[in-house]
Amino acid sequence: MSGWLAIAGLGPGDEALVTPEASAALDAATDVIGYGPYVARVAPRAGLRFHASDNRVELERAAHALSLAAEGRRVVVVSSGDPGVFAMAAAVFEAWEQGPADWRELDIRVLPGITAMLAASARAGAPLGHDFCAINLSDNLKPWALIERRLRLAAEADFAMAFYNPRSKARPEGFARVLEILREACGPERPILFARAVSTPEEVLTFVPLAEARAEMADMRTMVIVGSSRTRLVARDRGPVLYTPRWAE
Repeated sequence: MSGWLAIAGLGPGDEALVTPEASAALDAATDVIGYGPYVARVAPRAGLRFHASDNRVELERAAHALSLAAEGRRVVVVSSGDPGVFAMAAAVFEAWEQGPADWRELDIRVLPGITAMLAASARAGAPLGHDFCAINLSDNLKPWALIERRLRLAAEADFAMAFYNPRSKARPEGFARVLEILREACGPERPILFARAVSTPEEVLTFVPLAEARAEMADMRTMVIVGSSRTRLVARDRGPVLYTPRWAE
């Protein structure tokens, strides 16, 4: 087959954080497919077709991309951050596995990007400097009971925790319950970072102990990072530094 499909991460927002590999794929593409706001981040040019869709049609979007690649098109499926972290890479391979046999011969490449978790950690210091886990708090694709179980186990294991999709207009209550569980499991003094719109002009970093954390501090543009028992918040005039030492007892 002459077509190919690349699944590219566009990073957390700043164009400087888009990798050269992703930029080269977009330069060579005939078609760009993705959730509308992500497609809108790609500059238009002659011969480049855009296929924007809603956020809840991932498998349909993936199948469309695979079909175009099978027709000989050069297709880039775009995600924010890294496409392999709660994004389109898994959806593409799920559609690929379930699709026609000839899709197995397609040239499919996953192009890594800088995910919001790593961008937020870098802005704050190094809160993910030791063992950590990432949990998607959206219950659109998994039951709330599973989220709560994983949350409790991660707290018991004393991981630093990075939370994607903490709170939305459709899910305003779940994150309040998350904070309750964390206060029970980790104590009121554990540091928590709310990193909103990292690497964009709207970026805001808020550091508070769990006792002062409120659900309304987070929205869908916020990455939330909770430290482990060894994570340190060090004050300074230029703003605090949050880091987790690389040693453990």
